[in-house]
Amino acid sequence: MLPDADELPDILLDLAVAHEHINELVTLRTRLAADPEAKILLARCVGRFVRDMGEIGKGWEPPSFPASAGALGRCFHLYVFIAALPYIRAYHRERGIADDVSRRTLADLGRHVAVHHRRLGTPGLLFPWWIGLPFHGELFQLGRLQFQRARLGQRTGRAVSAAGLGVGPGDPCLSLHIADFRGPLSHSACDRSLASAREFFARHYPDESYEVAVCHSWLLDPQLKRYLPEDSNIIRFQERFEVAYQETTPDDGVPVGFVFGDPELPTGSLPRRSAVERAVGDHLRGGEHWYAGHGWFAL
Repeated sequence: MLPDADELPDILLDLAVAHEHINELVTLRTRLAADPEAKILLARCVGRFVRDMGEIGKGWEPPSFPASAGALGRCFHLYVFIAALPYIRAYHRERGIADDVSRRTLADLGRHVAVHHRRLGTPGLLFPWWIGLPFHGELFQLGRLQFQRARLGQRTGRAVSAAGLGVGPGDPCLSLHIADFRGPLSHSACDRSLASAREFFARHYPDESYEVAVCHSWLLDPQLKRYLPEDSNIIRFQERFEVAYQETTPDDGVPVGFVFGDPELPTGSLPRRSAVERAVGDHLRGGEHWYAGHGWFAL
């Protein structure tokens, strides 16, 4: 089920895992292979994860491990996804998905190892449930943006229906995500991503009709317009969307985590090196809050 210790380094590098983590992950693989209980749990997790490959919204609840489980517990989910690689690659081939799209999509694993390392200084996955999306055929990296095959929720669906698009709650949509470590969110890069997505899903999912794109992100908080110029990448990204509904519950940790790497950083110490850093930090230091924005537009 798992690649052997000789094969594993190349596989990890193909998944964009940083060189500095390779030796530790190979060593942990040997520990896992020598632990009968861990091997049984791995097999169960992989079996559950791949049994409905490609279906939308099935979800996968990854096992949690106490701190006493140490490095193997911290990295266990990595091996679940590595063991699932043959299944997701076969699924991509069956759908006729190009190798370069497959490679960049699955490299989300390495990106999230980098996110973990940035925050905690070790390899691991902060949000293993998220990696379940690209490794289950639900999310694809198409240029600057990620596109998740999803369904309209109740509030967004009602907003779309009220606009007369002929779709509503429960109908298919593409949920847009903005990945870390991918450079500027430029208007031209987003245009290219959207053009790729229209072609990609029409070609590889002709049985599914995607009329609407949605996004649920702090980047859509309209308060950002108070701090950033009209021609900034973030504001131009916001302007693509119609507002679906306004959030009323503050979520300050999300922008702090994305911009500064750790949602627990004290507000007073947040750097002011860029316009976005100044916006996020100054807003919080002024006693105000950030909220997730919810938007949509017709594809």
